[in-house]
Amino acid sequence: MHRPVIVGIDGSPEALAAAGWAAREAQRHDVALRLIHAWTRSPHSSALPSTTSQYHWARRILREAHDHLGALYPYLPVEEYAVQGSAPSVLLEASADGSLLVIGSRSLGGATGYLAGSVALHLTTRCTTPVALVRAGEQAEDAHHLNAEGHSAVNTPYRDIVLGVDLAYPDDETFAFAFESARLRGAALRILHGYRPLPVTARGTGATVESEVPAEYETALDTLVRPWREKYPETVMTATARPGRAQSLLLHAASEAGLLVLGRCNRLRPRPYTGPVIQAAMHHAQCPIAVVPHA
Repeated sequence: MHRPVIVGIDGSPEALAAAGWAAREAQRHDVALRLIHAWTRSPHSSALPSTTSQYHWARRILREAHDHLGALYPYLPVEEYAVQGSAPSVLLEASADGSLLVIGSRSLGGATGYLAGSVALHLTTRCTTPVALVRAGEQAEDAHHLNAEGHSAVNTPYRDIVLGVDLAYPDDETFAFAFESARLRGAALRILHGYRPLPVTARGTGATVESEVPAEYETALDTLVRPWREKYPETVMTATARPGRAQSLLLHAASEAGLLVLGRCNRLRPRPYTGPVIQAAMHHAQCPIAVVPHA
């Protein structure tokens, strides 16, 4: 990863939390952080600030974010761009020059996770680079296990990375992202595939019951994971195939995770599409999620 990590900034607490997460990600990869603020010219210029004032306001938002991050990460190179246009269009175009696009997502409150707004949905379904969604209030210590006193702390090990795998559409891009994320954090990686149990007829009863874990799922998952296990021998990892809805299994697995990584297959639909697993994660995941597009 040599291209910058890009984050959208709009002056909101959600965007600032996303910028902090993006800054830590940029530091791990030893790349620059690029702050982008999209601003639009008001159609009612007589009632609202002029275009020049709007531009200066955009610069102020960027400067405040830059100053905030500079105090926390003084050695991180940070770039600022104020670009005229709608946020979805500006960030989509900007993402092509980055290695990762990070955006803040409004929390539903409590422990319920994300509200998938229009900008998040637009970018997640269209970006050709990975997109990370970071919930409001996300702090550096949230990526770590609790300490002995049960408090959040940055000096404890990182929480696990969870990778959701669809055996029907395996890809290298999503695996590479998840393994690198785990390696750079020194975190364990948990790989999970959910499948629908096959119905079988119980002998002598005629009753239909669900089968046990078919060996072919475990075998296929082990075959898929083996090259990555060899490439990242230092990464502690587990790979499991479980019966059940993938959405429910992944959300449960990610409830104590530091990051949930999901792939988005561009071959599934002719038009932008997320699928039920990504949709569920965007609405309910309690940790940051990364969506990695692949062919």
